[in-house]
Amino acid sequence: MQRLLCPNPLPGSMELMPFLCFLVIISGCKCLASLPYQGKIGKARRLFDEIPDRDSVAWTTMIVGYNQMGLFESAIKMFVEMVKDKVTPTQFTITNVLSSCAATGALGIGKKVHSFIVKLGLNGYIPVGNSLLNMYAKAGDLVMAQIIFDRMRLRSISSWNIMICLYMRSGNVALALAQFKQMSERDIVSWNSMIAGYNQHGLDMEALELFYSLLRDSSLKPDRFTLASILSACANVENLNLGKQIHSYIIRIQFDLSGVVQNALVSMYAKSGGLEIAQRVVEHSGISDLDVIAFTALLDGYVKLGDIAPARQIFDSLRDRDVIAWTAMIVGYLQNGLNDDAMELFRKMANEGPQPNSFTLAAILSVISNVASLNHGKQIHASAIRSGEHLSVSVGNALITMYAKAGSINGARKVFNLICWNKDTVSWTSMIIALAQHGLGEEAIKLFEKMLALNIEPDHITYVGVLSACTHVGLVEQGRSYFNLMVSVHKIEPTLSHYACMIDMLGRAGLLQEAFNFIEEMPVEPDVIAWGSLLSSCKVYKNIDLAKVAAERLLLIQPDNGGAYSALANVYSACGKWEDAAKIRKLMKDRGVKKEQGFSWVQIQNKVHVFGAEDGRHPQKDEIYKMMDKIWKDIKKMGFVPDTESVLHDLEEEVKDKLLRYHSEKLAIAFGLISTPENTTLRIMKNLRVCNDCHTAIKFVSKLVGREIIVRDVTRFHHFKDGFCSCRDYW
Repeated sequence: MQRLLCPNPLPGSMELMPFLCFLVIISGCKCLASLPYQGKIGKARRLFDEIPDRDSVAWTTMIVGYNQMGLFESAIKMFVEMVKDKVTPTQFTITNVLSSCAATGALGIGKKVHSFIVKLGLNGYIPVGNSLLNMYAKAGDLVMAQIIFDRMRLRSISSWNIMICLYMRSGNVALALAQFKQMSERDIVSWNSMIAGYNQHGLDMEALELFYSLLRDSSLKPDRFTLASILSACANVENLNLGKQIHSYIIRIQFDLSGVVQNALVSMYAKSGGLEIAQRVVEHSGISDLDVIAFTALLDGYVKLGDIAPARQIFDSLRDRDVIAWTAMIVGYLQNGLNDDAMELFRKMANEGPQPNSFTLAAILSVISNVASLNHGKQIHASAIRSGEHLSVSVGNALITMYAKAGSINGARKVFNLICWNKDTVSWTSMIIALAQHGLGEEAIKLFEKMLALNIEPDHITYVGVLSACTHVGLVEQGRSYFNLMVSVHKIEPTLSHYACMIDMLGRAGLLQEAFNFIEEMPVEPDVIAWGSLLSSCKVYKNIDLAKVAAERLLLIQPDNGGAYSALANVYSACGKWEDAAKIRKLMKDRGVKKEQGFSWVQIQNKVHVFGAEDGRHPQKDEIYKMMDKIWKDIKKMGFVPDTESVLHDLEEEVKDKLLRYHSEKLAIAFGLISTPENTTLRIMKNLRVCNDCHTAIKFVSKLVGREIIVRDVTRFHHFKDGFCSCRDYW
């Protein structure tokens, strides 16, 4: 120790040794901000360990150092050693160790410190009382905090502020306001606690009123936290004019427009419809300091405008792109239907970005659901398993939807069963909808009944799934019963989606007049989907009179709806009224209305191949047509008879036969057969409803080639195997 401090100690200097050591320790702690933390605090600890007779100042110095450096557990451990060494702590020791206890949530140690405070008679000191309040407040112990506060003979402004924050955090807004009103003196933290609390609890108008009270009744000036909270309140109420007034005030008082204030200002303008002004604020202040919240608000604004490119430019310029920023950008692409861009960004994130979290994986799984890419979905599933995120409810739910939309109902079942201990309403709903889409209506209904038996509350989307299940298997009476259960027991007000399910269910069952009456009696205005559903059913059952009414009502809502013209023309054609059909098609042409073209696609080795009817653009068209011609001949030998009534034009039978042979889904199947190994499952997607002829033909093809063929059309999945379809010819 002598060599460390002085090579030639002066007489009497040994008495000064502890004091000199403490000066070194204190100096070391104060210099830590500019030097490597661990190295400097380590040096201080080594000096401390060499002191032969350590008093409370030495111990307190080390505890303060640890606490200030964020080494809270070391500070607590040092305090325990101090007590074991029978050194009496000071109020300064106590306040710092309580701060460490609050930071780490070490309530057990904190309570022992509390007993020391009582034993040493330190509870009368305001800083000690405030430290105790802070510790109990951060631990969420409202009862003990209230007891401490009530027993404090002397209180500072900080004492009141701690209680206001605690009340706000626990949701007791009224008590927080009562405390605020009782204060004889307030600082800006008092006002900020109330304004931020109001903002966080959705009481934004109250936050704005209190802010104006601050400006009117107090000599205090708002700080950056005040302004950030009040701009957030403006953003929540989406009041652009109010936001502009506060922006003007900020400029008038010449407040620094950087950091949290800049971000809050950008968020306010982006959320309130002032996206151009938000962009100018970013350009003026710089992108580098933009935080994730402001970026997300900007991104949401650009998504609503359908212009994602500026958001990507900002994203690429962000200095700190954390997992939230990456996820927000992927979600932005997803919401704009830019699935390829979302996939590309996710690949970039995997290579050079942060580890994806459950929200990222759920978002990219939604992208994969849109493109129905089973191989990509399985890769993401494997990645989720490796990271442990597959246990997340959001990822599990997204996996169920992904597997279902990619045609693998067994994959969806496996995921659903694996998350059995952590299912929420969304999990059950996702599985019910998956089963309904795959034509497994009875299984979907059983699952719904099990959900009710477990007292899991269904929501409005659950009931859409249940009613769809009844629709796909023709369970009309059960559908009516569930509709009534939804309204009378679960008190869910029917939406247009529920009404559309009921109309579709009645129409498919041939109850056209009842479906029409149901529409007429709806308490809300029927939409395009309601009338379109009835029109489709009229085509199946060749009801011209109702078809005309449905088409007319549909066109009143959406005059350029090509599907309405086509469906009405098809109804006339199906009934042999060729002249009336021709008139509708001419009317459609004269008005410049275009019919949606049907196409099918199949994914082979991660590449999507798209086909239209009689498509001759594919590079392998000769092989495809040769395969289709062979299949056509072979299934005819097996007993297949082309349904020429599906061709709703007045043509020769031979021409109709040729048109039917080269429908888009048939060409996609032919290509799939020549491009994949035998005995593998084919998955075909179609943008319209599969026609009667294709449905029958694919049943024969599945038996001919010995493969399962899964076709997803606009309404559901069809699983063709061994000459049968999962829909049992009811679709």
